[in-house]
Amino acid sequence: MSKHLLAAALIAAFAATAPTAALADTADVNTQIVDAFNKHYGVHPGYRANHAKGIVAEGSFTASKDAAALTRSPIFAGGTIPVTVRFSDAGGLPDVHDGSGEASPHGLAVKFHLPGGADSDIVVNSLKFFPVATPEEMRDLQVAAAETPAPSDNLKAFLQSHPSVGKAIATLGTPVSFATEHYYGVNAFVFTNKDGKQQAFRYIVEPVKLEYLKADEAAKKSANYLVEDLPQRLAKGPVVFHVKAQLAAPGDSTKDATQAWPDDRKTVDMGTLTITKAVADSLAEQKKLLFLPGRLTDGIAPSDDPLIAARNAAYGVSFGRRSANP
Repeated sequence: MSKHLLAAALIAAFAATAPTAALADTADVNTQIVDAFNKHYGVHPGYRANHAKGIVAEGSFTASKDAAALTRSPIFAGGTIPVTVRFSDAGGLPDVHDGSGEASPHGLAVKFHLPGGADSDIVVNSLKFFPVATPEEMRDLQVAAAETPAPSDNLKAFLQSHPSVGKAIATLGTPVSFATEHYYGVNAFVFTNKDGKQQAFRYIVEPVKLEYLKADEAAKKSANYLVEDLPQRLAKGPVVFHVKAQLAAPGDSTKDATQAWPDDRKTVDMGTLTITKAVADSLAEQKKLLFLPGRLTDGIAPSDDPLIAARNAAYGVSFGRRSANP
């Protein structure tokens, strides 16, 4: 397991930027997480410290007829909603090879542009579940992963005491395209429908066709093959995903992102995400975008998972820094 692959997997859900190099011991844990990202990957002004490399596209979302029974959210009320999406590689290097281990897990962020001008976001990635369960573990593991020589004794000790890290990384693959990757919401949220009934769930964003490369095939690809592929595909026609909700059963943990729910849990197709075009200046556009997993509508609420609040706080810290250092 390489140092960069490990670090990328560990911080997959924290798409942040951090221009300061030192880890501030006196800062709150969310700021320490942001500082740790930059300590590991270095400073790349204007770029996210994780998921630095990506591409922005536009399209629409159409809810399924079954979605409204689960939630009163306007996202799933029916009709077509415009969206902005960003696909990304893991890690804080803007020039990472798309087919390398350091680029995985890949990310997908969706911003729904709702009637009246409000936005709501979904942030998912290709890890089936998260390597750690708390913000403090996230901080401690990323700090250990950044130590040299690698792997440090601290990192070895952490991995031994947290087997979920290796199990999470084992779920990763290298996709043929951003359009052929399977994306998961590792955090649980709670639907509330018009009758007040609540249901815990996790998002799954499923491609029409799942396709992966072998390691030797990926190594032969262009360093930018994923970023180059998306506009080429869109020039031929839309890229389509199904947004699904995996429903928790009694006893399923909603607060521990390292615990995947069994595959036999019921899933509901919530609607179709149709991506139609890449934006003209993706590099400039993605620097302005902020995706927050906790930017929710009525009818969708955070669960008791502590990583949701931590992600929101870290994103806020890092977006302010990125905006100040374009």
